Amino acid sequence: MSRVVVAGGSGSLGRALVADLLGRGADVVVLTRRPDPTWAVRQEQWDGRTVGPWAALLDDGARPVRVVNLAGRLVDVRPTDANVASLRSSRVDATRALVAASRAASRPVARWVQMSTTAIWSDGGEQRITEGTPLPDPGLPQMTGVAEPWEDAVRGAHAEHVVTLRTSLVLQPGSPVVGRLELLTRLGLGGKVGTGRQWVSWIHVDDWLALVRGALGLDDPALPGGVLVASAPTPVRNAELMATLRAVTGRRVGLPTPAPVARLGSWLLRSDPALGLTGRHCTSDVLAGLGWRFRHPTLEPALRDVFGRG
Repeated sequence: MSRVVVAGGSGSLGRALVADLLGRGADVVVLTRRPDPTWAVRQEQWDGRTVGPWAALLDDGARPVRVVNLAGRLVDVRPTDANVASLRSSRVDATRALVAASRAASRPVARWVQMSTTAIWSDGGEQRITEGTPLPDPGLPQMTGVAEPWEDAVRGAHAEHVVTLRTSLVLQPGSPVVGRLELLTRLGLGGKVGTGRQWVSWIHVDDWLALVRGALGLDDPALPGGVLVASAPTPVRNAELMATLRAVTGRRVGLPTPAPVARLGSWLLRSDPALGLTGRHCTSDVLAGLGWRFRHPTLEPALRDVFGRG
């Protein structure tokens, strides 16, 4: 089994990926700013900005090396100029360091999975978005303005195969975003946000993990290089998401959150109101063309699985 280097793998999604790969016998190494001594996986410290001793992990002459780049600060912050700059640099600097390390290696990285986000399309309105949809110009600074340079930073990587995974909302047990949604319903605020008509594209963590394995060439079918939308085939309106969430969690009351209240609440929570008030209808033409089968193609069964209510 080849080595898989996971940059920024200490978050909830990264830990799920590491556990999945370890369970399949992969040799996994995590690059992290703060190694966790309680985590039973090999971890190498890096600063997420500069090339250091960790770069030797990308130069294994005996076997191919694969890279998954998840590095970046969590986006759930106020969209101030300073925070947007920090979100951007945490992703771009880490990616550039990985690219520089790959270019110094004696052989190319076999497969590189570059994390990105469907928020690169900012607020998509009613547009049906797929891999070939052009990016907005200009887009929202905290969305397109962060994700576009993040993707651009991987150009020039010494890699045979690069997949840029534009990922939608990941439904994962215990993740911060699922925790936030559950809290809203518990407080009786699980109604529509704003108009409730904004589209929500989503994917169950099991399907996201399967896509990463396919992008790494560890599962069939191996996925082609280029941009890939990681989203279930059935986006829903915000109002449907919240109604389904209430049904799954057994909450009868779901007061709506008008846009001004959402903005105020986001300010109090040091969050970004655009996370709830904007949306995108994103699906993958690439996966449809491959006949890809999702384990969780529709929302309610996916949420029941996430909350253990199956």
